[in-house]
Amino acid sequence: MTKHFLGDTAALLGRSLRHITRSVDTIITTTIMPIAMMLMFVYVFGGAINTGSGSSYVNYMLPGILLITIASGIAYTAYRLFMDMKSGIFERFQSMPIARSSVLWAHVLTSVLANLISLVVVVLVALLMGFRSGAGLLEWLAVAGILILFTLALTWIAVIPGLSAKTMEGASAFSYPLIFLPFLSSAFVPTTTMPGPVRAFAEHQPVTSIVNAIRALFAEQPVGTDVWIALAWCVGITIVAYLFAMVTYRRKIA
Repeated sequence: MTKHFLGDTAALLGRSLRHITRSVDTIITTTIMPIAMMLMFVYVFGGAINTGSGSSYVNYMLPGILLITIASGIAYTAYRLFMDMKSGIFERFQSMPIARSSVLWAHVLTSVLANLISLVVVVLVALLMGFRSGAGLLEWLAVAGILILFTLALTWIAVIPGLSAKTMEGASAFSYPLIFLPFLSSAFVPTTTMPGPVRAFAEHQPVTSIVNAIRALFAEQPVGTDVWIALAWCVGITIVAYLFAMVTYRRKIA
């Protein structure tokens, strides 16, 4: 059964990746907005923001930009799922002897790979803008692991509207609140500068712990409990979103 699932997923993953390679503009579009935000915050607002971190502002805000890159990219997962639903390809898959969940996993893994490419592009631009990190291989691998888990979590959320939306716009519009969430966190300014209620929300939402953990890893500082809270959020969201996505999928193909 496992071999059957893995083979089916690999075959469908190849199909999804071919769609990506035929529309490279998808990845380009995904990276344009985060890079534009990074340029604006560093060169327009950066001089007026005191983070108290002692490092350059691009170093401070890059973790938040990476999360926005992922939130922007997963909208295309919902879009691709919606288009597959409307084209009737799911019905054709149902008539084939393939594992049902492999269809969704192929889209999810495609999202992870496409977002990794976008993240690499954003980091390269950040390096050109002055981002520097003394982090070693283990720290970079830890950052990559957190970003992959965060991508998985948001992608499984994206699967739900991708399967259930009535319009193409509705399938991708869900990502807007996710893109906005880093602005209500420690991504761009310290939470201590925020008003009471906003600060309370910012300090107890998942993006803040994820941003703090990545920032500490880049700066070779102790990550404290942030990394465990970040991992707990990512794993928890992934599990809940996966269960809801599978329920939605079964209802749609029943």
